[in-house]
Amino acid sequence: MNKLYKALIYDREVSLSVLETTQMVNDAIKTHNLDENSAKTLGGLLTCAAYMSGCLKSERGAVSLTVKGGGDAGTVSVSGDINLHIRGYIDGSRLNGGTLTVIKEDGFFRPFVGTSELTGDDVSQNLMKYFQMSEQIDTAVAIGVKIENGVCTAAGGVVMQLLPGTSEANMEKAEERMQAFVNAADVVEKFGADGILDEFFGGLTEEGGVYIYFPEYKCNCSRKKIEGVIVPLGKDELYKIIEEEGSVKVHCHYCNTDYVFDKDDIDKLFNL
Repeated sequence: MNKLYKALIYDREVSLSVLETTQMVNDAIKTHNLDENSAKTLGGLLTCAAYMSGCLKSERGAVSLTVKGGGDAGTVSVSGDINLHIRGYIDGSRLNGGTLTVIKEDGFFRPFVGTSELTGDDVSQNLMKYFQMSEQIDTAVAIGVKIENGVCTAAGGVVMQLLPGTSEANMEKAEERMQAFVNAADVVEKFGADGILDEFFGGLTEEGGVYIYFPEYKCNCSRKKIEGVIVPLGKDELYKIIEEEGSVKVHCHYCNTDYVFDKDDIDKLFNL
């Protein structure tokens, strides 16, 4: 089961998030038939989206992360909402330069958009740079994905953010504790999210309580929503597409689903 634990530690001056997203990554592997490199890259960003979704406040909250790689590295897009329904797709297999763009919709009048240059193919390093450059928040990120024989055996990690006014002593405590997660996937595989809390943060979370969430790989598309997308094209244009191609087809990249509409379907949409 996927899990996200959130708590305040070190005199409530540091925000802690512990993630276990192994099942989510396996669902993505199954949905997209991913190779090892693609699974690691997409799995890391899905885990990032789960973390960011857990920080949303508005009932309409949503976040998306898009990587446009340099050269032939391709594109990765992931998104999540307030319900921690996470989805994504990848065109390419590695993060090889390029940019990371984050769009957050959290109940404000306009979405927040932040962009940072990629520093390489390490998801943790890229997310830390994003928070530093775009949101000016000191954030330590240790996210990892382990794939063996086409199966994700461990995915998840730890994220710590310093809250305003964090003391020097608590900064040092957080930095020292993060050293235990240099190989994040190995730690997740050994302990799981529950074990990480007990082994590395036992007693610390009691001061502010622990909140648990259950992210899942789930696309929010549906045939009804796709109908809303194609209706504005008008019946004449839709009939023309059917005449030329046999049907109207819409593909959702996130869940790898094809929605097919024939003439009878279009007739019903326009009450003909």
